[in-house]
Amino acid sequence: MKYTVQIVGVGGQGVLLASMVIGNAAMKEGYDVAMSEIHGMAQRGGSVLSTVRFGKGISSPLEPAGGADLLMGFEPAETCRNLGLCNRDTAILMNLEPILPSSVAAGFESYPDVEEIVEAVRKITPRLITINATDLAVKAGKAVAANAVMIGAVAAADGFPIGRDVLLDTLLETVPEKFADINRKAFDLGYEYYNSKEKS
Repeated sequence: MKYTVQIVGVGGQGVLLASMVIGNAAMKEGYDVAMSEIHGMAQRGGSVLSTVRFGKGISSPLEPAGGADLLMGFEPAETCRNLGLCNRDTAILMNLEPILPSSVAAGFESYPDVEEIVEAVRKITPRLITINATDLAVKAGKAVAANAVMIGAVAAADGFPIGRDVLLDTLLETVPEKFADINRKAFDLGYEYYNSKEKS
């Protein structure tokens, strides 16, 4: 078994923490793990892509285009921009909360309609679950815990080969102890949300 997770978003969203949690959890489950990271602009808000590959006999973090088993999109436009990583069987978890680039915030450009982005993604794969991870994180106590919401949602995904408890324990080992309760709540909210969407 070999499994590839592609995690995309922008700087400051916790993409790298999410990849670290998934990679470390996969090692706890006894898998071989390879990871790579690609950063855009070093400043907050630049594009970030992290690849986590795990399974038996994994020797390289590189995956051919279209080879992702799961795409975690922390930001809608970044999710759409990285659809070349996916195929018809790729599961996609997409956060619906946009992060506006500075050019959009300054009024020089416009941000695409999020519903249009959702439709574009659905054309690539029907296996799309959308989530407002930021709202759920605020409910848990802090907006920056959106990455914990996303990890919790992935833990509920059908066929994801890492156990829920292992992911949660690894998350709580990775975040500062003073934020453990918020991250636990955020994880649980993501897990419950994904389960409710899968059953609806």
